[in-house]
Amino acid sequence: MKTSSSIRLTLFCLLLVVVLIFGLVVGRQVFLVGNQEPIPAPDLRDFNTYVYDDPRPLTEFTLTNEAGETVTRESLKGRWTFAFVGYTNCPDICPAAMANLRQTDQLLSSELPQPEYLLVSADPEHDTPEKLDAYTGFFGENFHGLTGDLDTLRALAKSLSAVFVHREVNGELMVDHSGHFALLNPDGELAAVMQPPHNPHNLAEAFKRIYQWAKANRDRVSS
Repeated sequence: MKTSSSIRLTLFCLLLVVVLIFGLVVGRQVFLVGNQEPIPAPDLRDFNTYVYDDPRPLTEFTLTNEAGETVTRESLKGRWTFAFVGYTNCPDICPAAMANLRQTDQLLSSELPQPEYLLVSADPEHDTPEKLDAYTGFFGENFHGLTGDLDTLRALAKSLSAVFVHREVNGELMVDHSGHFALLNPDGELAAVMQPPHNPHNLAEAFKRIYQWAKANRDRVSS
């Protein structure tokens, strides 16, 4: 009887040890998976590009696109977007910037997601939806524009790390504005800033690396 009790006690202790070891192993795996550090943002200084480790949310806004449709911050979710602050009457910087984006689009691998290209107007008085439609349509079907309230456009430009200033020269409106591209991720957040001078090959390579980095971090979280 005493021997039988000792055997049961021994078996119970062994079972308890097995359960504890199993619990520790499972707990360690959960801890490691849940505490994986995100991959640091790629260093793309050679491409005149700064990538945010933590993408920055855009300000809330309500504006109008080239088709006369209402656009909000939510409208930018679900895809990558190259955003640029400029205006259709811009004599030099804007046409060159838009042409660089069109060339960049042609260089992107078919294995990458198709981004859109967004001109945020710095001159809403003259940039009507109809004028934006004619202007952006020249560069491609993935090119769009935003216009609307001046203060709202200024706030959106600021959240894209951009600014613009109006001034008159010989009675004509001139607009000084930032020349960089703001890359927005599919969450509608500012992921990177691409400074001029812009080279389409560098822009395409920078976009590929940023996409691959973002995808790798997303896969780590979901694994």
